[in-house]
Amino acid sequence: MGTHHSTEPDTDRRRLAGSLGVGSIVFMVVAAAAPLTVVAGTVPLGIGAGNGPAFPTTFALCSAILLLFAVGFCAMSRHVPQAGAFYAYVERGLGRPPGLGAAFLALVTYTTVQLAVYGYIGAVLAELVQHWGGPALPWWPCAIVVVAIVGTLGYRHIELSGRVLGVLLIAEVAIVLVMDAVVVATGGGSVEGLSTAFLHPGEVFSGGLGIALMFAIASFIGFEATAVFRDEARDPLRTVPRATYTALLVIGAFYTLSSWAVVSAWGDAAAVEQASADPGTMLITTITKVLGTAAGDIAEVLLVTSMFAAILSFHNVLARYFFALGNSGALPEACGRSHPRHTSPHIASLTQTGTALVLIAVFALAGMDPVTQVFAWMAGTATLGVLALMALTCAAVIVFFRRTRVDTRPWHTLAAPLAGLAGLLVCLWLTISNFPTLIGGSPTLATAIGAVLVAAFVIGAVWSRRTAPSAGPVPAAERSRT
Repeated sequence: MGTHHSTEPDTDRRRLAGSLGVGSIVFMVVAAAAPLTVVAGTVPLGIGAGNGPAFPTTFALCSAILLLFAVGFCAMSRHVPQAGAFYAYVERGLGRPPGLGAAFLALVTYTTVQLAVYGYIGAVLAELVQHWGGPALPWWPCAIVVVAIVGTLGYRHIELSGRVLGVLLIAEVAIVLVMDAVVVATGGGSVEGLSTAFLHPGEVFSGGLGIALMFAIASFIGFEATAVFRDEARDPLRTVPRATYTALLVIGAFYTLSSWAVVSAWGDAAAVEQASADPGTMLITTITKVLGTAAGDIAEVLLVTSMFAAILSFHNVLARYFFALGNSGALPEACGRSHPRHTSPHIASLTQTGTALVLIAVFALAGMDPVTQVFAWMAGTATLGVLALMALTCAAVIVFFRRTRVDTRPWHTLAAPLAGLAGLLVCLWLTISNFPTLIGGSPTLATAIGAVLVAAFVIGAVWSRRTAPSAGPVPAAERSRT
């Protein structure tokens, strides 16, 4: 009696599986954006150093730019069968060297944004432990505990992470929306009433609009990761575009409304004064002022869970980049294998967890401050990297549709992507111009960070010549026209 050998298990172990719907993917990417953390950290900075009480309008402007980007991104999604997001899009549109360059740039970018939040959450947890009567701890043991929890969830099936993120996201958004509602219902917290600064162009374009745009665009990092979950989506051709638009609209509306409510709770002049004097505690102070001391205490805890949700979401995104690159031959083949029971990218997840542990150890040994150095430097690096990746993706969309003609709709394939590319290039230029301000460091440090990002792209492009072309079927519609 012969032995039956099947190739199916090996094929299956190179695939991810799931039945994520629009809601689950939206939870993933909105959690990555860390809405409570943005309202607590970025909004005061935008008000204080940017365009003052008109800062809420900046979120609306950035939403418009990113919606233009999303038009081409979503139109191309049906022609990109791989779940590599930026990497897959750039490769399909501009060729393998730029594609793999984008992949390596994405690895650096998403690693840095995750490290930024590890530094911040480590510092906040250490403060909370001491506040509740515990010992004074350095930030890094707290960060390592978070790494362990995130690594465990990332190793298992994606739907477990989705459920955890859903609960945490609802809690953090709810308390801010309650604050928003009370501010609106009471007509604002000052004699001025609800702020109208966002309606006046003179206010919007006053002060440091460039700095305001830079802070605002950084707040959207994570929304573009919808395509990374393509293989685990219930119906990727519909789910990915719907999740992308929904996430952008939800994030943009939440940021715009909540930042306006924060300004209205203080009054225009007082909001700028408070944001300049104590940006780190402005949101907690505002919630305490509007909803009471208990709500302020709850918000402090939810700020931690908000950061945890962001880390977990970015861990899942980064693991799927490693997985896609393992399957393409750009990284070791083991990274492209999925767990036989969890159908998760378990080896890629472990790799990503190990990388985080090593880098946290390096930062701790170097004696770096978790907020002013780890968070500021890594978050600034991620902002610059994501803007560059989105600009590359916009260019890839335009070239792809001009070359293949698989879709000839002028708005979806040319006009919107061109407008989005123009807006992204303006934001990229503003970010580069104000980069030392963003990272809180010197021009020399800013140059060094820029060199690391450029090096990552160049190394990926050069490495592409040593690896085989990525696997993955070319859609039939494209084959018939090329």
